[in-house]
Parts: sequence; structure tokens; C-alpha cells
Amino acid sequence: MSGYQTIYQRYKQQILNGQLKPGDKVASIRVLAADLGVAKKTVETAYSILIGEGYLVSQGAHGTRVNPDLKLQRRPPPDNIAVADHELQQLIDIRDNAGHFRLGIPSLDAFPYKKWLLLAAKAVRAMRPEHMLIPPVMGHQPLRQAIANYVNISRGLNCSPHQVCITSGYKQSLALILQTLAAPQDKVVYEDPGYFFGHKLLQRIAKNLHYAPVDRDGINVDYLLKHHQDARFVIITPAHHSPLAVTLSLPRRQQLLNWAQTRQAWIIEDDYDGEFHYSKKVLPALKSQDPGDRVIYVGTFSKTIMPAMRTSYIVLPKKLVNRFHETAEIVATGLPLLPQQILSRFIAEGHFFKHLKKMRSLYQARRQMVLNALHQVYPQRFYVELSDGGMHLVAFLKSGSQDQQLAELWQQHQLLVSPLSLWYAGKTKRYGLVIGYTNITSEQEAITAFKRPYQQTVALLNG
Repeated sequence: MSGYQTIYQRYKQQILNGQLKPGDKVASIRVLAADLGVAKKTVETAYSILIGEGYLVSQGAHGTRVNPDLKLQRRPPPDNIAVADHELQQLIDIRDNAGHFRLGIPSLDAFPYKKWLLLAAKAVRAMRPEHMLIPPVMGHQPLRQAIANYVNISRGLNCSPHQVCITSGYKQSLALILQTLAAPQDKVVYEDPGYFFGHKLLQRIAKNLHYAPVDRDGINVDYLLKHHQDARFVIITPAHHSPLAVTLSLPRRQQLLNWAQTRQAWIIEDDYDGEFHYSKKVLPALKSQDPGDRVIYVGTFSKTIMPAMRTSYIVLPKKLVNRFHETAEIVATGLPLLPQQILSRFIAEGHFFKHLKKMRSLYQARRQMVLNALHQVYPQRFYVELSDGGMHLVAFLKSGSQDQQLAELWQQHQLLVSPLSLWYAGKTKRYGLVIGYTNITSEQEAITAFKRPYQQTVALLNG
């Protein structure tokens, strides 16, 4: 194949594969010829053919681009992109696709973008040569200080910045904790139902994994003590359970803390949306009630600021700090410094507190919008047990167990709900739809969305 034909085929293939998209700018003839070490005439010939066939358009001084009007048939992703676990792929699709009622996504329309951009500009202008070195594995010190101040005030903790470890997300936090503390045969107990991605991670890294059921008062501690008193780790979401959104009761909190102190076990507290409470009767974090220092507290900014931050944190018992630092030096690399600098300013200057206050009232209103819409469109099909806060609600089926079929049907209409039964590990399950409400801006928007699959939903539920 001659030189121009090679260039022609490469560009055509890139365009057909979707790697070059309509409107994308391509290299100039002079630059590409110099880069490939060929004559300019060779590149000109290839571009002329591509322009003649409609793949490229020449815009004179503005360069050459992929034809903005080019209509290509969308190709499915290669088979090796999809995961083998069907349930996992279903949750990935819900998480990553655009649509209504997405789970765990903070309000994107109400975020203070201008303030964030101003802080980002300040951080960039303040960049110095030492900021180009490897970032500290335990995290940027001003950010650790800001987080310590925040959790001490808002969640009732009593920690120092020395105890805060910055991670790239809940899954890394969980993996780092077990890598640091767990022996291969240590028993790990997880809530049932429990956070789906956490469950999938534990199946891969915890060889001795067991479950304890959750009811309207949170994890059943009596069951835990009867069947798993020898557990080394218990992983819970006490503020708002994931996904049932119930709160761990005070008697059970005390019972669990007493057990951990007696058995010298560890409680991993995932406080993933503990900031979002809608009444004045706010239970503090379990960590704040822990005189024996047996609770390892895990928080995240994915639910309060943006998932793209990929920033979470662990508040460690004092006696574990050195062990975690050593493990982090071996298995972690530290998060990029610039996002940590922006985030530390956002918290330290008080913008984070203001944002959370605004989101609490906004989410409470949006939850009511979705609840009203659900009852209007499907008045006899679901019932909801409202909690004191959170970012989603669970619409339980009044009859039947077809939540997975129903969720798949709604997902075809871009309603990105999750089937509740998919979050269970055991055979005893409840059935319903887990529905996010944080990005619904009006009751009418929710009504319109719920109506899309109405006929098919009624037919399915009527059997």
C-alpha cells in the first residue's frame, strides 16, 4: 500500500470506529507530513480523497475537520468491554448512563460552579515547583486539616488531621483497611442488603465473608452476636443504610460498640450520605459514640460535591495511623495534588458548609416531588417508608417480586432505577425500586418520566 493510501485508511478507520468524531479537528498537512516523515503531497492526496468521500471538510484558515454532518451508524462497544458478571454490568449501566432518577449523584444543577472555578484558578496560580513532586500518600495536609475540622463540627467526631487519610473512593478505602488490618481468614460481616459495589469488592478480597440482615432499625445486632460473634470486621452504613435508608437505632449502636470493645473487633462505618438529614433530630456519627476507639470512619465527597473528584477519606483510630501510613506507602501513590488543594480551600473557606445547607432543603423538596409524582402515576402499585434523610427512596412493590424485570423495563425509558432485590446476598429479599431524586427539578418532570413506561408497567405488574 502506497503512502497516501496508508494515511487514508488510518483516518477512515479512526472515523468509522468513532475514535475521531464529527467536528474533531485533524492535523494540518504540514504538521502531519513532518510527523510521519513523508512529502506534503502524500498527505494532500490522502486528505483530498477523504474530503471527496465526505469524511473530512476543509475550513480554510480554520483547518481540516471530520465532517460535522457525517452520520455514522453507532457501533456497539467491543465484547471485551462488558464484564462477565451480568448483575455488575447492570449496575454499571445504571451508574454511567444519562437519564432520570440516577443513584448517588449529587445535584448537578445547584453546584456552585463559579466559586469552584475561582478556587481552582487560585490553586493553579499558586503552583510552585515543589507541587510537582509525588503527593503525600496520606493526603494534602491542609485538606486533612479541613476534613478534621469538618467532621469534628458536623459529625461529632474528635479527631486530629494526623488521623485522616485521603483515598480515591470508598472502594479504595475499604481495600486499604483490609489490606492493613485483616488476616486471610478473618471473618468479615457485611449488611444484607448492602451497597452493591462494596459487596462485589468484598467477594473478591475477603475470603471469610458473611452477612447480617437489616430491618427497620438497621443491622440486626442480635443476629450478628448469635451467628458471627467471632467476626473481626463489621461493615455498616448506620446514618442512612444503603439501600434501605434506615438509621441504626441507638440501642443497637450501643450494643454493637460494646461487642466491638469486648471482642477487640473493628467496625467500619460508611457515612456515605450522613450529611443529608431533614429534621433536627440528627444522630451523630457512630464514631462519635465510640469510647473504645474501635470504629474506622469512612467518608466521601462523591455524594456531596461530585463523583468526578474521586476523593474519599478515612478517619483512623490513633493507634492505627502508623500502620496505615506504612501500607499506603507500599500500595498507594497519593491522589493528584491540585484537586486536593481546590477542595481544601472549598471546605476551609466555608463554601462546603453553605452548599450542604442548601442541598438539605433542596433534596427534601425534590424527594417530595418524586414521591408525589410516584403516587399520582402509580397510586396502588408501590409503598414508601420514608427515612429522615438520604439521596434516594425505595418504592416497595405492594405485591409480586418482579422488581428486576420492572427495573429493566424502566431503564429502557431512561429511568435509571435499581431493583432492590439485586442488593441482597441471601435468599430472603424484599422487592422494589431504588429511585434517586437529587437531580429532579420539578414534580412535572418526575410525572412525565414515570408515565413513559406506564402501560408496560401495568401489564407487567398485572401478570
